[in-house]
Amino acid sequence: MKIVINIVLFILFMTMVILGQQHVGYAGLSVMLIGLAGLLTQLWAYNRNGQRG
Repeated sequence: MKIVINIVLFILFMTMVILGQQHVGYAGLSVMLIGLAGLLTQLWAYNRNGQRG
């Protein structure tokens, strides 16, 4: 179940980054930054769990 949630979140964050590029201005930039923050959070959580195992 955890893998499915991570896959859905990854797709959501990547979609935010891609769609944010289509909008010019601060709105598009903020969507891209939120998507980037989500991807970095997922990467951090993955590496954090991998070191304990």
